[in-house]
Order: sequence, then C-alpha cells, then structure tokens
Amino acid sequence: MNRVYNFSAGPAVLPESVLKEAAEEMLDYRGTGMSVMEMSHRSKAYQTIIDEAEADLRTLMGIPDNYKVLFMQGGASQQFAMIPMNLMKNKVADYIITGQWAKKAYQEAQMYGQANAVASSADKTFSYIPDCSDLPISENADYVYICENNTIYGTKFWNLPNTKGKDLVADVSSCFLSEPVDVTKYGMLYGGAQKNVGPAGVVIAIIREDLITEDVLPGTPTMLRYKTHADHGSMYNTPPAYGIYICGKVFKWLLRNGGLEEMKAYNEKKAAILYDYLDSSKLFHGTVVKKDRSLMNVPFVTGDADMDAKFVGAATEAGFVNLKGHRTVGGMRASIYNAMPMEGVEKLVAFMEHYEKTV
Repeated sequence: MNRVYNFSAGPAVLPESVLKEAAEEMLDYRGTGMSVMEMSHRSKAYQTIIDEAEADLRTLMGIPDNYKVLFMQGGASQQFAMIPMNLMKNKVADYIITGQWAKKAYQEAQMYGQANAVASSADKTFSYIPDCSDLPISENADYVYICENNTIYGTKFWNLPNTKGKDLVADVSSCFLSEPVDVTKYGMLYGGAQKNVGPAGVVIAIIREDLITEDVLPGTPTMLRYKTHADHGSMYNTPPAYGIYICGKVFKWLLRNGGLEEMKAYNEKKAAILYDYLDSSKLFHGTVVKKDRSLMNVPFVTGDADMDAKFVGAATEAGFVNLKGHRTVGGMRASIYNAMPMEGVEKLVAFMEHYEKTV
C-alpha cells in the first residue's frame, strides 16, 4: 500500500485507523450481513449509528441540551440560503467578509433581505481578520455571520466578533473539531464534513433550539426548514447514511485520542513546524498576517508563478499531493487537518528545505 501525504483542502485526509475499520466492516457491518451503504436508514442498526454519532459529538464539544445537532445534505453552500430563510425574521443580517465563502454567503443573503457587510478584509486579499471589537452592528439585525476559518486564504478568527448581543452564526467547515469550542457563544455553527470530519455529502449544524421555529420566510421549502430536520432526528428523508457513519467513527477516534484539547495541542505543534520554516525560508513565504494564521490551512508562495508550479509538480512526484493553491489565489496551500500526521508535515518541510537548496 502506497499512501501519499494528502494536503487537500477537501475532500481531505481521514484517519487511517478509521478507513481500516470501515474497510473491515464494508461487506458485513457487525453481523448484519450487509454494508452500511446498503442498510435501511429506518433499521435499528442504523438508528444506533446515528444516535451514537450525535452522542459522541455532544461529548466532544460539550454541546448543551438546548442545542440541536442536525445531520443534513447540500454542503455549507446550501446553508448560505437556509440561514436567511430560517433566521432572517426582521429581514436584516450583518456579515463579516473575510474570504470567498463569507462573500458567497453574504451575496446569497441579499436575495432574502438586507444583508450588511459590516467589516471586510478584501482590501488586502483577505490576508488578515479585521478588528471586530466595535462593529456597526445593525439595531434590528437577526444575526451576525462569520466564516471562522478561511480555507482558501488561511486566516482564523482567534477572537470572536463583538456582536453586541446579536446571535452569532458561524461557518466552521475547515476548523470543525480542531480545538475546544464554547457552543454557547453561537446561535448556530455549522460545517461541511469533508474537510476535518468525514466524507463529502454531510453538513453538520448545531443550532440553539429557540432559533428553530415555524416562522420562516414565505416559500421556504419543507426540506430547507431546520424544524423539519430537528423534528425528525435528521431522518425526514434518507440522510447521507454512509457519510454519517464515517463521521461517527471520526468522533470516536477523537475521543480515543484525548478529545479536542489534545487535538488543539497537536495541531499547534504541526502548524508551528511549517510556519517556523516559512518564516525562515528565503524561497517560500506565508501570505497571512501572523496573528491571524490558521492552524488548518497554510497558504504560501515563492512570488513567482512558474516557480510555484514547478514546486507543486516536484512535490507531487515526491508523494506530497494537492498542494496547489486555490484557483482564485494561486501559489501553494497545505491543509493540515486533524488527520494529517505530524510526520507528514515534518517530511514536507524537509522536502521544501531540500528543494530550496537545489533551485
């Protein structure tokens, strides 16, 4: 077996032990004589899978009882519409624009009401997080929206914005379960699973119960109402059954490995190895203001597009794959999610050091 070091931003690397477990259960899940892929979502065996997944996620994150956990489909992008459809009671919401995904969410919200951009870092190619300690929050805003970790640009909100009492809604797709989180600071947080938690096809939302009501915008489809999913335990229709099963295994893997405190410490060590090298390198340099750097997504450049392309080609040949930066940015990006082993980052840095000496 020749496994590469996969630095993809998503779908991304998964824990090897989880993949092996899933492989062992592929043809016969715990004596049922069938794969989870083939199993009725209405079966007792599958109900146990989704119940355990939710219970483990609640344990990992310390999710209070007055928050619902919903397993849905449509990815984070569908949430860009679902959020205003369900939460824009006054038809006003404030958005902080720190990258492409926050911008897309903001643009989508404009279809449903007044979306205000109360802060932005577009002036410097989203290379920093704006000061959010005293924003012009709208008096009648239903919520304040952020993308907490910016996958493309490699920035992270290390201090949540001062929402002046308004509910905070956060897309946490690329930092989900990478560190402890105080769920009570959010009205809602959600993430696509395919970056740090599981395969593509699942989006997990954690929403305070009082925000889940029948009072939604006129014309909101049944499937795009949070209440529909909450009332049916994420089983109103056939859920992304196999994806949830893998997410459940990742939750157990995290619990076995000390939970989110341990994960954060591990991620900090991994990121430091790469950032320390970038800060000392004469060939490569990071693109993000130091205090706002993400632990999950590390963009870097040489300053020369041809050199960037040559490096990505050489790295791929050496078994370090998916290092090409997002098409809107160029350069390189190493996504070093929970499941990327320390060894993968150490070997990448060793390769970069060697490459730097040879060009």
